[in-house]
Amino acid sequence: MNNKFLQLRIELDQAITFGKDEEARTIAQKGLDAAHTQGLPGEVEYFTAQFFILKEDFQGAIRHLNQAIYFNPHDGAAFNDKALCLVELGNFDAALENFDKGILAEPDYATVHHNKGWLLNKLGHYTAALDCFYACLKLEPERAVTYENIGNAYRNLGMVDKAKEAYQKALRFLPFGCDEIAGQIIALLEDSV
Repeated sequence: MNNKFLQLRIELDQAITFGKDEEARTIAQKGLDAAHTQGLPGEVEYFTAQFFILKEDFQGAIRHLNQAIYFNPHDGAAFNDKALCLVELGNFDAALENFDKGILAEPDYATVHHNKGWLLNKLGHYTAALDCFYACLKLEPERAVTYENIGNAYRNLGMVDKAKEAYQKALRFLPFGCDEIAGQIIALLEDSV
């Protein structure tokens, strides 16, 4: 994948993560336009899927993500996004399978490790979730949302001191302007006291 598409995907992931839907649409459109211009069908399908995700048409998104994977079987982000759509549809086993495929396809893609951990934590597999979160941090050591999720996993395990430490790191690495998310983390931190 060329650097332009990689950068757009990173920006898109951040916009979606922090609830900036309009910004995400703009980035997805840039990616789609560039993919059409360069004649890259896998990228066309990937960025088209993002519009379906943003309007919560997860079945439609999966159709386009399957095509993205067909054109590029090493696209960890496409497997990741397909897994997230499957979560939204309540198919957790298939989601875990797609997270695993994403990790195999692109082991250096931090987001797929993070999101697999997020789902495992949601399903009550806290220790396995922590393994995924720490794998993510090896690739992106300043990822605020991963520290927040580590805090949640430790909190679920009853390890309050470790949870507090993780929440504090999340606040330290949280991008400027994410006041709502900072407030949520502060509430979790205060609740852990």
